[in-house]
Amino acid sequence: MSNRLESEGPAGPNIYDVDASDPEGRLVDRAGLDPAQVQHIGLLMGALGRLREAEQELSDASLKYMRLNETDMRALHFLIVAGNRGELATPGSIAAHLKISSASTTKLLDRLERGGHIERGAHPTDRRALTISITPETREAAMNTVGKQHAKRFHAAARLTPAEREVVIRFLDDMASEIKLGPGEWPDRDEPRGP
Repeated sequence: MSNRLESEGPAGPNIYDVDASDPEGRLVDRAGLDPAQVQHIGLLMGALGRLREAEQELSDASLKYMRLNETDMRALHFLIVAGNRGELATPGSIAAHLKISSASTTKLLDRLERGGHIERGAHPTDRRALTISITPETREAAMNTVGKQHAKRFHAAARLTPAEREVVIRFLDDMASEIKLGPGEWPDRDEPRGP
């Protein structure tokens, strides 16, 4: 158990502390947990918040360096991985990965091609299809900047024991499952809100 102050993390006040965020218990039922457990969970939430902030700073820096938007960067990452696996990337596979329409994919690919980041080519087995590949220059730029920074996460995971990694995997999967939105979980913007 950490001996940090209740509402302090390494960078100061912990805005993720449940007692500070939900003092009346409207969102989180803390029955059955002693205050030390609640405090420790708040420290864990603070650590997750710091991870998100570090990832956002890295994302912002890479977008600025590459002069691309977030969707562009996700498309380029997809193309790097497809190339590493020896898989052919098509407009359809990019659209499916990014969860965007074919019209949006066409605009994205046109923009990336104009910027010299991708090349379109003929599909080897389907005359109606195109393949998309990242240019060597853009691949190197991405690998030497955001790729190198993201790869450092591997070292943090490698410092854990296999049992610790299993706990972290279970925790992160459980948390993802808890916060994943289900159908109809949030009202549409057009629906009237409660009283």
